[in-house]
Amino acid sequence: MSLTYLASSGVISAEESISALVPKTEELIVGLLGFLVLLWLLKKFAYPQFEATFQERTAAIEGGIEKAEKAQAEAAAALAQYQAQLADARGEASTIRSEAQAERSRIVEEARSEATAAAEQVTSRAAAQMEADRLAAKAELSAEVGRIALDLASRVVGEALSDDARARATVDRFIADLESSSQEGNR
Repeated sequence: MSLTYLASSGVISAEESISALVPKTEELIVGLLGFLVLLWLLKKFAYPQFEATFQERTAAIEGGIEKAEKAQAEAAAALAQYQAQLADARGEASTIRSEAQAERSRIVEEARSEATAAAEQVTSRAAAQMEADRLAAKAELSAEVGRIALDLASRVVGEALSDDARARATVDRFIADLESSSQEGNR
């Protein structure tokens, strides 16, 4: 219901309806004084507490930001140091690899030279041994052929050939003739 309707119906008077909207002066002064006292109390006690809390938070946040920036700078420095050490390690590893490859090549070349020298030595010893065996076999074969030839000649002639020097000269001439005819046949 509206105030005009109430005032016209006589339930409340027009004066009472206006005064209900406008506070009384005593109430206004008491309310204003209470508000000022409350404002003063807030300013005196609560506001400094709020301000101190805000300052602490601001300092903590700024300190945290500074710590984070410092930690980030330290991390960047550590990363740079790590990368420098890694680059040094890679360079050192490359140097070691190069040295190892050079050493390997040197060792392989030494082993190859030693193997070649050993092979040549074995080959020359084998060739010398073969030549010695050939000469020994030739001498033995010449002596055997000479003995067989003397036996055969003694049987053919019917008498013993006692002159060793003459017999040997004959046998040697016979063997030389055989060798020359075998060399002509090989050509």
